[in-house]
Amino acid sequence: MKTEIIKILFLIDKVRINKAGNSPLRCRLTFNGDRKIFSTGLFIDPEKWNASKQKAFPPNVEHNQINTQVSLIKQQINQAFLMLQVRGETFDVEDIYLKYKGADIKTEKTLLEVYTLHNERMKKLIGIEYSKATHQKFEESKNHVKSFIRHNSQKSNILLEKLNMKFLNDFDYFLKVEKNLKQVTINKHIERLRKIIKLALAEGFLERDPFLLFKQKQVILQVVYLDTKELKVLEEHQFKQVRLQKVADMFIFCCYTGLPYQEMATLKKENLIDGFDGRKWINIYRQKTKKHLTVPLLSKAEQILSKYECEKTLLPVISNQQFNSFLKEITAILDINKRITHHTARKTFASTVLLYNDIPMETVSELLGHSNIKVTQAHYAKVVQNKISEQMKILETKIKQR
Repeated sequence: MKTEIIKILFLIDKVRINKAGNSPLRCRLTFNGDRKIFSTGLFIDPEKWNASKQKAFPPNVEHNQINTQVSLIKQQINQAFLMLQVRGETFDVEDIYLKYKGADIKTEKTLLEVYTLHNERMKKLIGIEYSKATHQKFEESKNHVKSFIRHNSQKSNILLEKLNMKFLNDFDYFLKVEKNLKQVTINKHIERLRKIIKLALAEGFLERDPFLLFKQKQVILQVVYLDTKELKVLEEHQFKQVRLQKVADMFIFCCYTGLPYQEMATLKKENLIDGFDGRKWINIYRQKTKKHLTVPLLSKAEQILSKYECEKTLLPVISNQQFNSFLKEITAILDINKRITHHTARKTFASTVLLYNDIPMETVSELLGHSNIKVTQAHYAKVVQNKISEQMKILETKIKQR
């Protein structure tokens, strides 16, 4: 378990000097990356403060009194910190300061408090309900929110009750301008933030959703996939290097199954089942969507599996990074002028193999294991339009030939 540490540092405010030539001594608390600076009420000659030893020098009655007060303040802060830890609830640097001053601890929750609560719960469910990658994405989103709050208000946090539509619109702008993120990535971060708000509502920290009327900016997604000719060229080419041939085979396998990288890499014999129709089917559980994915094993995919049936897994093991690196070599050899990754195979399955062969969108959505058909429609609406356009050209040619 990670040990929580508070840092206490006393600083001289050299900008402010009174008539006696003394400057105020301030205290800076640092906890979980957040800071709180406050006045101690003490004054000292800037030249008489030893910053490294955190003491006034040389020893005399006045300096001894200051050192005693500094020691007492530090002791009281540590005591306040310990009391908050014993309480067992989430707290921040502002709570430590309020406890030290003897003031009432704020009851209103802050956005980052709820974010921390959500992420800590998610961390405990890694391998049960969530993947490590999903938790890391929420941590990344939390850090973006934290950076935005500092940038937007010069504060370390914001109360939930202060959230409004302007906050979300400004956050969108911040990610676009300051972080140079694309809209599709920004939308993901906003989706995660809205999930945090749903948790706050469920826990009773908020009475209403401040982002209820927010409409996500639509993004026209450009789907990159291999067309029929490119896929055929890949299938017919025999690579001299074994590593490239293996990657080509695995890519083709995913072009006819639509499996994402993780599912392909962990595919085992027990994932192959006998279907109701007498053919082999792939049956796996997708951690990302929390759904079982069942895909019929087409003949071309089955042929590739037969090449590697001696392997411990159904297909050779290779990292995603290496896989994509070898794909660059493959596309260069085949003169395919597209920037493709393993995920392109999944797009090819949906587009060239399914939609271009008149498989309904509902079936495509099911075979891809999407959480709902809207996800499929958002990605592949343009593909359907392209197919309609091609069909209309064929129809127009037939009409002219009459």
